[in-house]
Amino acid sequence: MGSPRRNGNTAALLVPFCAELDRYGWGHETVWLYEKAIAPCTACRACQKDWSGFGCAVHDDAYTLFEKVLACDLLVLATPIYSWYCTPPMKALMDRFVYGMNKYYGAEKGPALWAGKRVASIVTCGYPPEKGADLWEEGLKRYCKHSRLVYAGMLAERHLGYDIPFMDEEKARHAAAFAATLCGEK
Repeated sequence: MGSPRRNGNTAALLVPFCAELDRYGWGHETVWLYEKAIAPCTACRACQKDWSGFGCAVHDDAYTLFEKVLACDLLVLATPIYSWYCTPPMKALMDRFVYGMNKYYGAEKGPALWAGKRVASIVTCGYPPEKGADLWEEGLKRYCKHSRLVYAGMLAERHLGYDIPFMDEEKARHAAAFAATLCGEK
């Protein structure tokens, strides 16, 4: 979860999404990235020397998240869109993972430790999704292709303004349907 707000719009979309996961018997965990210590990548390439694990020179919460990602069947990146992309802690983690998970950047090209993992996204934005979340989606598709991940789709919902309630029955139905689609693709 890339939102800094536990009661924000993105968190509201996760409620019916997770309820549907529960209905299908899927376990899930929401990790609040703003509550984690995730330093930015410095491109030191220390991670490229160890093909058996994360191998990052920075020892922070990214190590625990690395293990969680390797253990999951589906990774769902939930984030509000800030300036046409994910929030800063999610971007920092993605930068760390693109090197720590993918052992492509050393003297020899190694494996993608997470190859084949399915990745989906749930986003909220202020613009129509085709103009507010399109760059994020394209970036995520490229990230998945590069990392040998399977892009499983995106749910994007728009908020029309701070003086207008965000969540409604239609958005809840969309979130539940997105979860059902993802559960059916296992």
